Amino acid sequence: MTKQTISLEEIRKSKKPVRNANIVHNERLSSLDHFAIWITDHIGTMGFFFVIFFWTVIWLGWNILGPAELRFDPYPAFVLWLFISNMIQIFLMPLLLIGQNLQGKHAEARAEADFDVNTKAEQEIETILIHLENQNEIMLEILNKLKQ
Repeated sequence: MTKQTISLEEIRKSKKPVRNANIVHNERLSSLDHFAIWITDHIGTMGFFFVIFFWTVIWLGWNILGPAELRFDPYPAFVLWLFISNMIQIFLMPLLLIGQNLQGKHAEARAEADFDVNTKAEQEIETILIHLENQNEIMLEILNKLKQ
């Protein structure tokens, strides 16, 4: 019986407050980190793909099929379109990589928090099992005394 009580007390003393990995992670981020994550979340969507796709179709369509005097980026080179597209890529690639790295760190923090919760649950389950074993022993002793 003392063994079970000591285990319960040890568990109660060793309990750390439960922490929300999402809140802890967000508190550690700078405003630039938040911006990189925002870019990563919004660029990696079908909406952004369609914006780029339709922008490209309209740009190329206008400069191929539009009135000759109003075309501003002549076919077949589309130099201005290539320049703008490359600038978008140059700026977005590092931001996407930074955002993905930050999201990876967040996933690691969540995994660590999950591990902590699982470890605590395992300790508590072990304590409950010890308690149940002690109860079984006591109940068997009582039954044996009643049979005598």
